Amino acid sequence: MSASNKIIVFESKKIRRIYHNDEWWFSIVDVVSVLTDSTDAGAYWRKLKQRLIEEGSQVVTNCHGLKLEALDGKLRETDCANTQGMFRIIQSIPSPKTEPFKQWLAQVGYERVQEIENPELAQERMKELYKQKGYPKDWIDKRLRGIAIRQN
Repeated sequence: MSASNKIIVFESKKIRRIYHNDEWWFSIVDVVSVLTDSTDAGAYWRKLKQRLIEEGSQVVTNCHGLKLEALDGKLRETDCANTQGMFRIIQSIPSPKTEPFKQWLAQVGYERVQEIENPELAQERMKELYKQKGYPKDWIDKRLRGIAIRQN
Protein backbone atom coordinates (compact mmCIF):
# COMPACT_ATOMS: atom_id res chain seq x y z
CA MET A 1 0.00 0.00 0.00
CA SER A 2 1.21 3.48 -0.77
CA ALA A 3 1.62 6.21 1.83
CA SER A 4 -1.77 7.61 0.80
CA ASN A 5 -3.58 4.30 1.44
CA LYS A 6 -3.13 3.01 4.95
CA ILE A 7 -4.90 0.66 7.26
CA ILE A 8 -5.44 1.72 10.82
CA VAL A 9 -6.31 -0.67 13.61
CA PHE A 10 -9.05 -0.10 16.15
CA GLU A 11 -9.79 -2.78 18.76
CA SER A 12 -7.60 -5.16 16.70
CA LYS A 13 -9.83 -4.71 13.64
CA LYS A 14 -8.60 -3.11 10.44
CA ILE A 15 -10.14 0.09 9.13
CA ARG A 16 -9.19 0.98 5.58
CA ARG A 17 -8.62 4.62 4.74
CA ILE A 18 -7.40 6.72 1.85
CA TYR A 19 -6.08 10.26 1.56
CA HIS A 20 -8.41 11.97 -0.93
CA ASN A 21 -8.92 15.68 -1.62
CA ASP A 22 -6.46 16.68 1.13
CA GLU A 23 -8.18 14.72 3.92
CA TRP A 24 -8.56 11.18 5.22
CA TRP A 25 -11.57 9.14 4.10
CA PHE A 26 -12.49 5.98 6.03
CA SER A 27 -14.30 2.83 4.93
CA ILE A 28 -17.77 3.09 6.44
CA VAL A 29 -18.29 -0.68 6.39
CA ASP A 30 -15.06 -1.21 8.35
CA VAL A 31 -16.09 1.32 11.03
CA VAL A 32 -19.60 -0.16 11.21
CA SER A 33 -18.05 -3.61 11.65
CA VAL A 34 -15.92 -2.42 14.58
CA LEU A 35 -18.69 -0.53 16.34
CA THR A 36 -21.56 -2.98 15.91
CA ASP A 37 -19.97 -6.44 15.85
CA SER A 38 -22.48 -7.10 13.06
CA THR A 39 -22.06 -10.38 11.19
CA ASP A 40 -22.84 -8.50 7.96
CA ALA A 41 -21.53 -4.95 8.25
CA GLY A 42 -22.40 -4.26 4.61
CA ALA A 43 -26.08 -5.05 5.20
CA TYR A 44 -26.02 -3.00 8.41
CA TRP A 45 -24.59 0.01 6.50
CA ARG A 46 -27.15 -0.36 3.67
CA LYS A 47 -30.02 -0.35 6.20
CA LEU A 48 -28.51 2.57 8.16
CA LYS A 49 -27.95 4.49 4.92
CA GLN A 50 -31.59 3.92 3.93
CA ARG A 51 -32.78 5.15 7.33
CA LEU A 52 -30.57 8.25 7.16
CA ILE A 53 -31.88 9.10 3.69
CA GLU A 54 -35.48 8.74 4.91
CA GLU A 55 -34.70 11.07 7.82
CA GLY A 56 -33.37 13.65 5.34
CA SER A 57 -29.78 13.44 6.57
CA GLN A 58 -27.19 14.89 4.20
CA VAL A 59 -24.40 12.67 5.53
CA VAL A 60 -25.06 9.99 2.89
CA THR A 61 -24.81 12.61 0.14
CA ASN A 62 -21.30 13.42 1.33
CA CYS A 63 -20.13 9.78 1.22
CA HIS A 64 -18.00 8.84 -1.78
CA GLY A 65 -17.29 5.52 -3.42
CA LEU A 66 -13.50 5.32 -3.35
CA LYS A 67 -11.33 2.43 -4.44
CA LEU A 68 -9.85 0.59 -1.47
CA GLU A 69 -8.00 -2.69 -1.35
CA ALA A 70 -10.37 -5.62 -0.69
CA LEU A 71 -9.54 -8.94 0.98
CA ASP A 72 -8.66 -10.42 -2.40
CA GLY A 73 -6.07 -7.68 -2.96
CA LYS A 74 -8.04 -5.96 -5.71
CA LEU A 75 -9.20 -2.36 -5.59
CA ARG A 76 -12.95 -2.18 -5.09
CA GLU A 77 -15.23 0.83 -4.80
CA THR A 78 -16.17 1.28 -1.15
CA ASP A 79 -18.43 3.82 0.56
CA CYS A 80 -16.14 6.20 2.45
CA ALA A 81 -16.67 9.24 4.64
CA ASN A 82 -14.32 11.95 5.84
CA THR A 83 -13.81 12.53 9.55
CA GLN A 84 -16.80 14.85 9.92
CA GLY A 85 -19.09 12.50 8.03
CA MET A 86 -17.82 9.51 9.97
CA PHE A 87 -18.57 11.22 13.28
CA ARG A 88 -22.11 11.90 12.06
CA ILE A 89 -22.55 8.26 11.01
CA ILE A 90 -21.22 7.07 14.37
CA GLN A 91 -23.85 9.25 16.08
CA SER A 92 -26.51 7.29 14.16
CA ILE A 93 -25.33 3.85 15.27
CA PRO A 94 -27.21 2.56 18.32
CA SER A 95 -24.47 0.56 20.01
CA PRO A 96 -22.76 0.61 23.41
CA LYS A 97 -19.42 0.91 21.60
CA THR A 98 -20.45 4.23 20.07
CA GLU A 99 -21.36 5.79 23.40
CA PRO A 100 -17.79 6.97 24.26
CA PHE A 101 -17.58 8.69 20.84
CA LYS A 102 -20.94 10.36 21.36
CA GLN A 103 -19.97 11.59 24.84
CA TRP A 104 -16.65 12.90 23.52
CA LEU A 105 -18.38 14.75 20.65
CA ALA A 106 -20.84 16.31 23.10
CA GLN A 107 -17.95 17.40 25.34
CA VAL A 108 -16.02 18.93 22.44
CA GLY A 109 -19.15 20.74 21.24
CA TYR A 110 -19.76 22.11 24.72
CA GLU A 111 -16.14 23.30 25.00
CA ARG A 112 -16.36 25.11 21.64
CA VAL A 113 -19.54 26.91 22.72
CA GLN A 114 -17.73 28.00 25.91
CA GLU A 115 -14.78 29.22 23.80
CA ILE A 116 -17.11 31.30 21.64
CA GLU A 117 -18.37 32.99 24.80
CA ASN A 118 -14.86 33.35 26.25
CA PRO A 119 -12.03 33.18 23.63
CA GLU A 120 -9.35 33.02 26.35
CA LEU A 121 -10.47 29.44 27.00
CA ALA A 122 -9.30 28.48 23.49
CA GLN A 123 -5.84 29.84 24.23
CA GLU A 124 -5.70 27.91 27.50
CA ARG A 125 -6.78 24.74 25.69
CA MET A 126 -4.03 25.27 23.12
CA LYS A 127 -1.43 25.67 25.89
CA GLU A 128 -2.62 22.48 27.56
CA LEU A 129 -2.51 20.51 24.30
CA TYR A 130 1.05 21.63 23.57
CA LYS A 131 2.00 20.72 27.14
CA GLN A 132 0.46 17.25 26.74
CA LYS A 133 2.47 16.79 23.55
CA GLY A 134 5.63 17.40 25.54
CA TYR A 135 6.58 20.89 24.40
CA PRO A 136 8.50 22.95 26.97
CA LYS A 137 6.84 25.99 28.56
CA ASP A 138 9.30 28.41 26.89
CA TRP A 139 8.49 27.01 23.45
CA ILE A 140 4.73 27.26 24.13
CA ASP A 141 5.06 30.89 25.26
CA LYS A 142 7.11 31.78 22.14
CA ARG A 143 4.56 30.01 19.94
CA LEU A 144 1.67 31.98 21.44
CA ARG A 145 3.56 35.25 21.06
CA GLY A 146 4.36 34.39 17.44
CA ILE A 147 0.70 33.72 16.71
CA ALA A 148 -0.33 37.01 18.36
CA ILE A 149 2.27 38.96 16.36
CA ARG A 150 1.17 37.39 13.06
CA GLN A 151 -2.47 38.21 13.82
CA ASN A 152 -1.58 41.87 14.35
